[in-house]
This record gives sequence, C-alpha cells and structure tokens, in this order.
Amino acid sequence: MNRLKRAQGHLATIIKMIEDGRDGLETAQQLQAVVSALDKTKTLLVADHIEHHLEDVVGPLSREARDKLSRLTDLAKYL
Repeated sequence: MNRLKRAQGHLATIIKMIEDGRDGLETAQQLQAVVSALDKTKTLLVADHIEHHLEDVVGPLSREARDKLSRLTDLAKYL
C-alpha cells in the first residue's frame, strides 16, 4: 500500500506539473519514475500472490523453497 500511495502522490505532482506548463523532459522523467514504481509494485504483488496460493496447496514453505521461489520474483519483473 505504501508504494501505491507514494506513486499516487507522485502522479498528483505530475498532473500539477502539466497544469503549470512545466518542462516536458522533466515531466517525462517524473512519469518514468511512477511507471517504474508501479512495475516494482506489480512484481511484488505477483510474487506474493504466487507464494500465498502455493502455500495453500502445499503448506508452509521451507527457507530453501522460499529462496527458490524468489527466483520467480526476479523473473516476474520482466512480465
């Protein structure tokens, strides 16, 4: 939630930048920061979802299984 709220605040700032006629390059840079923040949030959400449902099926995961699952988190950032 914190990441999403931070992105929401950042987006409100970008809207204000556009309304104020701020420089396009500066605005685009800020937009890219929001996009990156949302991508990272999506990656964490997908990984958490996978882990949660996996535990529903197989029960609590060992430390080794969690470590292997973290590789899926790394892969999810390319989705």
